[in-house]
Amino acid sequence: MVESSSDEILEGADKADIAFLVVGDPFGATTHTDLVLRAQELSIPVKSIPNASILNAIGATGLQLYNFGQTVSMVFFTENWKPASFYDRIRENASIGLHTLMLLDIKVKEQSLENMARGRKIYEPPRYMTVMQCAQQMLEIEDEKKENVYAADSLAIGCARVGADDQQFACGTLKELCDVDLGAPLHSLVLLGRRAHELEKDYIKKFAVNPETFEQSWKKYHGRNH
Repeated sequence: MVESSSDEILEGADKADIAFLVVGDPFGATTHTDLVLRAQELSIPVKSIPNASILNAIGATGLQLYNFGQTVSMVFFTENWKPASFYDRIRENASIGLHTLMLLDIKVKEQSLENMARGRKIYEPPRYMTVMQCAQQMLEIEDEKKENVYAADSLAIGCARVGADDQQFACGTLKELCDVDLGAPLHSLVLLGRRAHELEKDYIKKFAVNPETFEQSWKKYHGRNH
């Protein structure tokens, strides 16, 4: 909406107060920053109020926020479109041992190509990417690139409905998370960095899908020797 309707959102804002409510922190998305810049160009005063966001709520996993690197997005792959820019960002984070928070795709008010071409405002049912789909796509790209940025036995934490009463976490290898159903959306995933601290280990091991493989992967990739 912001990308295509910024003029509509700002219309009349020079004469009356207009509130724009967003999910998460208002500056968690570049499109919201762009909206502020457009308002300033029109001499429209802007007041922002910080909000809770997955960017800080992810601390509920027990991972320390200062051990996170760049946040990346994972989109739904299609047969002919499999963007892998996330892979390079993960490589950069991994090179200095930091965790990577992955935000998973949401498709709401999406039109089919046919309806779009015909100008029909008919929308497809909403789709929300799951941790399973994200892990599968990550391994698909690693299998293609073969640069060992991560592996099937790399530890990650699948997160669902963070902040809700029924929030759920599952810590396992990427291969294991390909088969873990965390239920209803919204989902996100954290790929652990090699500098993970023992205190973090003590917290996340209670989410382990398989305690044995958790210990094996931790010993292989994390802790003091890495």
